[in-house]
Amino acid sequence: MIWRFFPGPAWLRVIVLLLVLAALVYALITYVYPWVTLQFPPEDVTVNS
Repeated sequence: MIWRFFPGPAWLRVIVLLLVLAALVYALITYVYPWVTLQFPPEDVTVNS
């Protein structure tokens, strides 16, 4: 489990896990999601009324 990977007391582990989670979310939003949107072709949608 990832909880045992980080050293220190429980409060420090929680802080480190929150920082790792924040870095992961930042990397996903900044790098991964824009790259994924470029891989899909744009859809030409027309709405007929």
